[in-house]
Amino acid sequence: MADINKTQAEILNKLGIESLNPMQHEAASTIRKEKEIVLLSPTGTGKTLAFLLPIVLGLDVSLKETQALIVAPSRELALQIEQVARDMGSGLKINVFYGGRNFSKDRAELTEPPAILVGTPGRIADHFRRGTVSADHIKTVVLDEFDKSLEIGFENDMLEIMDELVNVEKKILTSATSDIRIPLFVELKNPTHINYLDEAIESLSYRRIVSPKKDKLEALVAALRHLGEQPGIVFCNFKSSIQRVSDFLTENGIEHGCFFGGMEQKDRERALIKFRNGTHRLLLATDLAARGIDVSEIKFIIHYHLPVKEQEFVHRNGRTARMHQEGTAYVLHWEKEELPEFIHIPKEEILLDAPIPGKTGWTTLFISGGRKDKVSKGDIAGLFFKQGELEKGELGVIELKTDCAFVSVPSGKAKMLVKKLTNTRLKKKKVRIVEV
Repeated sequence: MADINKTQAEILNKLGIESLNPMQHEAASTIRKEKEIVLLSPTGTGKTLAFLLPIVLGLDVSLKETQALIVAPSRELALQIEQVARDMGSGLKINVFYGGRNFSKDRAELTEPPAILVGTPGRIADHFRRGTVSADHIKTVVLDEFDKSLEIGFENDMLEIMDELVNVEKKILTSATSDIRIPLFVELKNPTHINYLDEAIESLSYRRIVSPKKDKLEALVAALRHLGEQPGIVFCNFKSSIQRVSDFLTENGIEHGCFFGGMEQKDRERALIKFRNGTHRLLLATDLAARGIDVSEIKFIIHYHLPVKEQEFVHRNGRTARMHQEGTAYVLHWEKEELPEFIHIPKEEILLDAPIPGKTGWTTLFISGGRKDKVSKGDIAGLFFKQGELEKGELGVIELKTDCAFVSVPSGKAKMLVKKLTNTRLKKKKVRIVEV
C-alpha cells in the first residue's frame, strides 16, 4: 500500500479544522482497524469526514482503479460527500454519479477510473449492469444513511450493488437514526457499532411559537421578523404547500429560496448554492432538506408543519446547532393544535415586533467553466479582482463544479460584472457569466 501524499494533519489543516471531534476520532480509528462498522451519530456531527478520512489515507495511490464506493440516498448527499472529499485536497480522482445526470458525462469521466466513486443506488447499480464500472478493485464500501436508501425504495438496487462487490474487505454503514434494520444482503457478521445518538446536542435550544389562527402564515411572518437577519430553514410537510407559503413570504417582502423533490435537479442545486453563499438566508423546504445538505451556518429551523414521525423531527433539528454551533428549533403550532407525543417543548417564544429582514446584498453569478477546463478557484478570484476590479471583501463564496462554477458578488455590482466579464477567458476557455 503506497503512502498517500497528504497526512491527516495536512488534510485537517486544508479543511480548516483544528482537531476531530470525539465521534470522528473514534470512528476514524475504528474504521482503520475493523472490517465491519455501523456508525450511528446525529445529523450535523461530521460523519462524512469521519469515514472519508481513513478511506483516503488508506488508498493505494499507485493503483489507477476504483478502490472505494460510497452509496448515498440522494444526489444532494452524494454531491456533499464529493465536495468534502475534494476539499480534503488529497489529489485522488473522485467522481459522483446520480440519477437525472446525463449518462454520457459519466462515461467520459470513467475513461480514467476514479479512486473513490460516490453515487446514488439507482445510478451505481445501472453502471454495474452496463459494465461501465468495474468492482474488481473495490475493497471498501460505504452505505451512507443506508436506512434512508431503504425507506425510499432502493433496496433492490443496493442488493445488486452488494452482489457485485465480491472483493470488498471493509463495509461501513452510517445512519442518524436509532430504529434501524440492517438488511441481510449486506452480510454483516460481527460489526463494530459506534453509537453517538444519545449524545445530547448541548447547543440546540427548543421553543414553541403559538399561532392564534389555524392558518399559520401570519404567525410565520411574525416569527421571521422576530428572528431577523439570521440564516434558517422553514420545513413544510408537502411540496404542494411550498408554493402557497412561498407566495405569502414574497408578498410580505421576505426573500427566500425553495427546495423540494418536485423541482428540477438544476434548480434544487442552485437553491442550495444560493443558500450556502448567502444570496438567500432563508430556505423553504420539505424533509428532502432534513438530511444530506451541507450548510454549516444555520441558526434556526422552524417546523411550519408538525412532523409526522419522531425521526423526521430529529433530522430536521439536526440542520441547526451543527458542529458545536448554537441553534434553535422552533415548533410553530395553532393554539388549539395538539402536539405529537414526541414533542415536549414547554417554553414559548414571545415574538418581538420587528421590521422585515433586509436583503442580503449578495447575488449569485454562474460561470460556464469548471474543473474539466482546468479552472481553479484562484483563477476565478483573479478574474473578478483584476478584470472585474472588485475590492477585497467584495468577492463571496466560490463553488467550483465539474463543468461550471458559481460565485456570490455584491448585488449592486452584479450587472456590471456580467457585462464586463462575460466572453472573457479563464485559462483557455471563453466563459459565459450570467445571474442566477
